[in-house]
Amino acid sequence: MVNFKIVLGAQDGKTYQKEIKSPEADTLLKKRIGETVSGDSIGLTGYELLITGGSDKCGFPMRKGIQEPRKRILIGKSVGFSGKDRNKNKQSGLVKRRTICGEMITKIIHQVNMKVVKAGKAPLGEAPTEEPKEAAPEDKKE
Repeated sequence: MVNFKIVLGAQDGKTYQKEIKSPEADTLLKKRIGETVSGDSIGLTGYELLITGGSDKCGFPMRKGIQEPRKRILIGKSVGFSGKDRNKNKQSGLVKRRTICGEMITKIIHQVNMKVVKAGKAPLGEAPTEEPKEAAPEDKKE
């Protein structure tokens, strides 16, 4: 059973979160960063979504171009490392060895970041509307 936390970046600049579980989440398995996904498969009818990144269960970020599930790489300022300057020694940048995840969505991925490419009819921020239940008539004591 697979669970994902989806973070959707809307076209107006706001982000929305949604949790999906196994039958819907199985459609995202084996997808890669940069692929488009139909929103119908995860419960958002009419939407088209672009996978932009994510992180695994330990918090390591996903990075495009890495084929292994986890890897330690030497990186400068880019995805997975902020690359602070070393002004004290007049050096241009800092390079560190960091652990990152590959670009494929697998079972160890916990969060998937997506961007809305094509919007559907229903707005993202609305919760499903529930009809208010009628109050049961109270027994009157007379």
